[in-house]
Amino acid sequence: MVEIDSSLQAQDLDEAVKRLFDLAGSKIRILKQGWSPDRGTPVFTVQGRYTSRGWTEWTQGFLFGMAILHFDATGEEDSLTFGRESTVAHMAPHLTHIGVHDHGFNNVSTYGNLLRLMAEGRIAGNAWEREYYRLALKASGAVQAARWTDMPDNLGYVYSFNGSHSLFIDTIRTLRSLALGHDLGQVLMAEQDARVSLLERLLRHTVTTARYNVFHGENRDCYDVRGRVSHEAIFNAAGGSYRCPGSQQGYSPFSTWTRGLAWAVLGFAEQLEYVSHLPPEAFAGIEAGDCTTRAAFIDLIRRTAEETADFYLDHSPTDGIPYWDTGAPGLAHLPDHLNRPADPFNGYEPVDSSAAAIAAQGFLRLGHYLIDAGEDCKGSRYLQAGLTTARSLLREPYLSESADHQGLILHAVYHRPNGWDYLPPGRAIPSGESCLWGDYHALETAVLLRRMAQGRYFAFYGI
Repeated sequence: MVEIDSSLQAQDLDEAVKRLFDLAGSKIRILKQGWSPDRGTPVFTVQGRYTSRGWTEWTQGFLFGMAILHFDATGEEDSLTFGRESTVAHMAPHLTHIGVHDHGFNNVSTYGNLLRLMAEGRIAGNAWEREYYRLALKASGAVQAARWTDMPDNLGYVYSFNGSHSLFIDTIRTLRSLALGHDLGQVLMAEQDARVSLLERLLRHTVTTARYNVFHGENRDCYDVRGRVSHEAIFNAAGGSYRCPGSQQGYSPFSTWTRGLAWAVLGFAEQLEYVSHLPPEAFAGIEAGDCTTRAAFIDLIRRTAEETADFYLDHSPTDGIPYWDTGAPGLAHLPDHLNRPADPFNGYEPVDSSAAAIAAQGFLRLGHYLIDAGEDCKGSRYLQAGLTTARSLLREPYLSESADHQGLILHAVYHRPNGWDYLPPGRAIPSGESCLWGDYHALETAVLLRRMAQGRYFAFYGI
């Protein structure tokens, strides 16, 4: 169980955050100089060097997004130039990619961050450049919304790259593409000029995910533990009926893959922020299961955010860095693993620092929301959990300070069941490597920490 430091403040992490961005600058420059797009997208490191593995190119935007976030934090124009020029040169195919559920990862990390910086006055407000980013985000949101499976009870989901039967927990965070498209006035035009609301699909996907990918302790099956998450929910696509839980990257459908859990913690926290800022009239005529009003949607999203956050805190080691799956069989050899800091050098099961990088931001956002709502006690618990987890990431053994290692955050795991992660000589489990989504989310969390230390905040919407 995470030992939450209730005395920690965002300002206490200032020096660690600065060190992270100093390291990020040098590592981004190395990738900029040494990585050719012809080699595909950098995904994870092998012996400290970023490598590619074709599955989908879902990490392309994280590389350029890291450069944009580095500019956000430091003002270094070279990083902005690299991020902006690379977005223009390489990201257009991702805007109209009909084969993936990853639009919020690739396109909000690039076009979205650039438009946000322009809205904040951090980069010059060129009218045509602004419209270029807006058009990109509109197209991305509509294309993502088109990848849709209808279900009974006014539900449905953006289906994963596995096919129309498959709903991934990951997608709860990529719904940002639908949110921005909606905010920018975009609809999806379908057959016979039918106008499909991106907000309606976002809400229906969110409710479907909360119902089928997240467990609520209501005896849905023998493994229905409050806040537990399954990576995949599998449906009969012909009629939309639910069949079973599944897992692509976790140990089993009946354990919890902790990166999927982290996507839920952050994704539901962000959706809570987003849905709460919309006016009541935005929900007129939208139905998704039992949710027909703004208040009902907010209540469900908030409850699910808190449940997944609580499960993470209860099933992670004391420092907030989780092992890669809560049911990983080797944990039987580590019977006391939840009562001490995670050990990335153990001989049985790897930790996943990338899950911590994602979840830390989710805790910060959920805590911030609840404190703003007047629930200081509950909100402070989550906020302090985010600070505690971030502090662990920003120091040894997770912060990669070696100039010979291209990664920022060490001890990440990509795909343990497929054996894609590098095994150091003489080791039985992966350790010591980084992944691009872990590095990106560490920087995104650090930007939020810096702003919170300054009494400011930011969100992906409102741009």
